[in-house]
Order: sequence, then structure tokens, then C-alpha cells
Amino acid sequence: MAEERLTRQIEFVMEIDKLKTVYRRSYLASDISRRENSAEHSWQVATTAMILAEHCQAEIDLLHVLKMLIIHDIVEIDAGDTGIYDSIGALDKEDREKGAAERIFSLLPSNQTEEIRELWAEFEERITPEAKFARALDRLMPLLHNYYTQGKRWLEDGIVYEQVLAVNQIIRDSSPELWQFVLAMIDECVLKGYLPKAGRKAVDA
Repeated sequence: MAEERLTRQIEFVMEIDKLKTVYRRSYLASDISRRENSAEHSWQVATTAMILAEHCQAEIDLLHVLKMLIIHDIVEIDAGDTGIYDSIGALDKEDREKGAAERIFSLLPSNQTEEIRELWAEFEERITPEAKFARALDRLMPLLHNYYTQGKRWLEDGIVYEQVLAVNQIIRDSSPELWQFVLAMIDECVLKGYLPKAGRKAVDA
């Protein structure tokens, strides 16, 4: 039984290697010649949680937040990455990701399958303070990448100020301090021409 358990754990560990091949919408802030992959995003947002935990308005279990962030995008191995502004992809996103969660998490021994499934569901439901903070940081990262790449993805996709403001409201729920930082950053992006407002054409920065 011990050997079978270990075999299943190793199978899962090697399965999630596929997350390195799933590319997100965001460009690397350090190299705009390519987009980041989901494994890179998971590592960076988990590290960000460790660094910014003091700015969460609620008392949180940081280890619990880190666990959620490490596993939250594993479903993208099967479901792919659905951009936050992709209204068409959002139509079946939940079904695709639930199916992926069932297949991938079930590779593990049953007790670990249940633990990972519960962490993933908690992140998606955004009810606990830990999930709210994790989701806030998950939204913060694309903002930072767009800021440091001079709005490259926003401009390519025709994203406007009003859309960015709307989808990032969840940051305010977890950290008013981070939300004020985000508002200032978004306003600066508008001023620099990285992010046009609705009805206005983008201008050169």
C-alpha cells in the first residue's frame, strides 16, 4: 500500500509538470518577447503573498494562502487559461475547470485528493479571508505585469480603463491599502497612455 501511495504521488507530481506549457495572457515584465506560463505565475503570486501578507486587513493563515496559490491553476493543464476579459471563454470555464479538477486531483491518494480539491474550491468560492486575499493577489499580478510592460497586453486586446477597474474590485475586499495602490497605478497607466478610457483612442506613452 505504501508503494502504491508513493507511485500515485509521483504520478501527480509529474503530471503538474504540464502546467509549465500553459501560457497566460500576461507578458513577462522582464522580457516582453514572451508570455508567462501558469507555473511561473503560481510561483510568483505565492511569493507575493508571503511578501505582502502584512497588507491583508484580516488575520490569515499564510500557509493556507500559499497552498491555495500553489495549486489554484493546476486545472489549467486540461482547461487552459481563460483571460479575465474573455467573456466567451467564461461561458464554459466552470465546467472545463471542474472536469480538470476531477481528473488531475484524482491521481493522488484519496485523502490528498480531497485536500487539494477543497483548497481549489475554497479559492474559487472566495468566502474565507484566506481565499479573498489569494484571489486579490491573483488579480494584482496581471495589473503589475501590464504596468511594467507599458500596457502591452491591454493595448493589444483593446482593454479599457472601465474594464480594468471593474474586474479588480475584489482587491478592495481583502486589502483597502492594496486597493489604493492599485487605483493610483491604474490612473498612472491612463495618464501614460498604457490604458485608454472607453471611447478614447490609446495615445503614445
